Amino acid sequence: MLKVGDQLPAVTLYEYVPADGGECALGPDPVDTAKAAAGKTIALFGVPGAFTPGCSEQHLPGYLEHYDALKAAGADEIWCTSTNDAFVMGYWGKAQGVQGKIRMLADGDGALMQATGLKLDMTGKGFGVRSARYSALVRDGRIVTLNVEAQGEVNVSDAATMLAQLKANPKA
Repeated sequence: MLKVGDQLPAVTLYEYVPADGGECALGPDPVDTAKAAAGKTIALFGVPGAFTPGCSEQHLPGYLEHYDALKAAGADEIWCTSTNDAFVMGYWGKAQGVQGKIRMLADGDGALMQATGLKLDMTGKGFGVRSARYSALVRDGRIVTLNVEAQGEVNVSDAATMLAQLKANPKA
């Protein structure tokens, strides 16, 4: 399983940003995690599923609420990942009003989930294999902090914890 000090696995995630108005949206676009994280400080959080209660009512809204503070504390970007497809992630982000603030990155085939070992098996409950709920402070592709939740909880991977960790681990 992923641990502090490890490199963020180099996998391809997908990003889809729905267009506003009558414009045609393009994508989804591939995002190479190694290239996208290079030279940046990323507040990364993973959720089991878009549009689910804990993810939609607590986890994602907390990162949006703390957006300005996270940026002021040194986050270059905020990434949300889930084992949903890019279209679901894009429209979930649009519904939550995060466009331009939080990158909604789809791990539809579970490449990041498998590479990190941050897996939540909900087979038999109608959900299949999902990403565990977690957050990680990533600096230049390396894991600085990692917070993995117990199933059904949002206590250590929340935005307030990430903000405290950013402040405790300033850029060198």
